[in-house]
Order: sequence, then C-alpha cells, then structure tokens
Amino acid sequence: MTTTVSTPVRSLTLEVADPAAARAFYDTAFGLGERLRVAPAEGDSSGFRGCVVSLVVAEPAVVDSFVAPALAAGATEIKPARKSFWGYGGVFRAPDGTIWKVASSSKKNTGAPLRVVDDVVLLLGVDDVAATKAFYVEHGLTVAKSFGRKYVEFDAAPGAVKLALYGRRAAAKDAGVPAEGSGSHRLRVDGGLGALTDPDGFVWQ
Repeated sequence: MTTTVSTPVRSLTLEVADPAAARAFYDTAFGLGERLRVAPAEGDSSGFRGCVVSLVVAEPAVVDSFVAPALAAGATEIKPARKSFWGYGGVFRAPDGTIWKVASSSKKNTGAPLRVVDDVVLLLGVDDVAATKAFYVEHGLTVAKSFGRKYVEFDAAPGAVKLALYGRRAAAKDAGVPAEGSGSHRLRVDGGLGALTDPDGFVWQ
C-alpha cells in the first residue's frame, strides 16, 4: 500500500564548486534559509542540468527586488525580467550554474511587500513526463495539477518546496537555454521519500 507523503521536499542541496561563495551569493540574492543548502560538487557537469528552480512572488516589483540583487551579486541574465502573456518574470544563472526563474502571474503592482517568496518550485525537465509522474505517485506523492504528458505539479504543504515535472526540451526552452547537457545534475533533493534516484537521475536523500 502506498503511503501519501504530505511534505515531499523540505529543502534543496545544490552541489557547487565553492560552497562559501555560493552561500554568500544566495544569502544576498534570496535569503531562503533552510530551504536551500549547498555542498561541494561531485562529478562533472556541462550544459543544461535538467532543472530550474523558481521563486513565485506576488507582483512585478517583487520580481525585480530579487532579480536586481542577484545580478549585482554575480548572476548572469538569461531572460530579462519583463511582462509576458502569463505575467511578469525573468531568468538568470547563478554563479554556481543553477538556473533560477523569478516570476509572478500578476502584471501590475499593488504594493505587496518586497523580497517575499510565496512559493519555491523545483521544476525537473524529464524525458518522459508520464513515466516520471507514475514513479512519484508510486512513491506516495499526490498530483495537484496535470496536463497530460506535458506538465505535472505535486501537492506540497505550506512552506515546503513544490515539485513539478516538464519535458526536458520544454523546460530548457522556457528557461532560454539549449536542452543539451550531460553529467551531474548538481542537485540533491532533501525530503520525505527516503534515499532514491528517479528515472531521470535526480537524487533524493
């Protein structure tokens, strides 16, 4: 019998070349506390690592309040923060190579508090969305949203990191980078599923 896991992702551990520099960058850029950790990198990695971490916030001014400090602290802009059909947001690569997206579904500012994150979302770019969805359901995750073989989002308790699945090429295109890549994902997921590796090589601890 499958046991439902109500808070699957407690935090993310990024594998980086320089942990001290990465901690300094993320403390300046985001201040996510225990939801984001760093550890020494193991294994080579090149190109797209198959994942994007998103900060979902209230409105455009809040997006800018995260993007500007990140760029000032050494991040590389991939997609400038701007309005789009779905809202407002931008994408950048942190100095350690992790791709981040900061976005809001709102296109207007109403005075929401700056530098407040509503949700942290780990988006995995996977080879077969349906197969990876089935894997996680078998391990106790509950689907919150599902759009066929294109996109899946799992339930998460308040304050937990949300987990979502997208096709690898679609995830890379949305981030504004080529889909090609090899080697380590440079990411470990800390959560309630125990130690396992999913069909796309993402490691849980």
